[in-house]
Amino acid sequence: MYTTCPKCAYVRREADTAPAGQCPACGLVFSKWLKAQMVDTAVKPAASLRSPRQALLQYCLPPRPQLTGSEWLILVIVWGAFLVCGLYFINLDFRSNAIGNSWFHNINLVFHEAGHVLFRPGGRTAMLLGGSPFQVLLPLLLMGCFLQLNRDAFGASLCLWWAGQSLMDVAPYIADARALRLPLLGVGAAADSPGMHDWANLLRPRGWLRYDTTIAFWVDLAGTVLVLLALLWGAAALWRYRRDLRTRG
Repeated sequence: MYTTCPKCAYVRREADTAPAGQCPACGLVFSKWLKAQMVDTAVKPAASLRSPRQALLQYCLPPRPQLTGSEWLILVIVWGAFLVCGLYFINLDFRSNAIGNSWFHNINLVFHEAGHVLFRPGGRTAMLLGGSPFQVLLPLLLMGCFLQLNRDAFGASLCLWWAGQSLMDVAPYIADARALRLPLLGVGAAADSPGMHDWANLLRPRGWLRYDTTIAFWVDLAGTVLVLLALLWGAAALWRYRRDLRTRG
């Protein structure tokens, strides 16, 4: 029997006429309260458990509580622009290097060359590998920053889109390892500058030169998959933001 009510902290007196199992002040029935506490204790830990899928969705699609309706519409327009550009790049044939003539190639080229400089201290192989991987790695690093630090799923999805597009941008360079037709920055045609083509230098010593177009195909395909995943992720983020806007009214 409780002498002090767990709800209102009333201390029972000898003169109280209420039943022994009930608080004279607030009427709390101690047996029912104790049963409810036991049920809550049993249910709450189970309710707090989440499946890996639920945890992943919650991490990848965090809310943006400060987003307004007009800002959401702007994001929809941005997503539409990236959808159009993404489909355009996907439809390009990597063997034609049409993607290398696009305006986005100039952006990737800056980070490609920066990768060579950053990895130069690691030796010749590291320097050669630094170009193409770095132009893909940088947007992936930015994606992690947007998601982990800013909790911005939409911004992270655009960075993933950029990584996919950058992979597709690398594919023509790989496919050119034998043909050496592409122009190289600052040295002219690759055929006129022996030893300057990154992928020819990487594939030839390993005996993989004959696989250049095959490797390029899979790299281009991987880029296509990343672009499509990024667009789906961005659409899911917009749906989440819209649902939250409706909930806030």
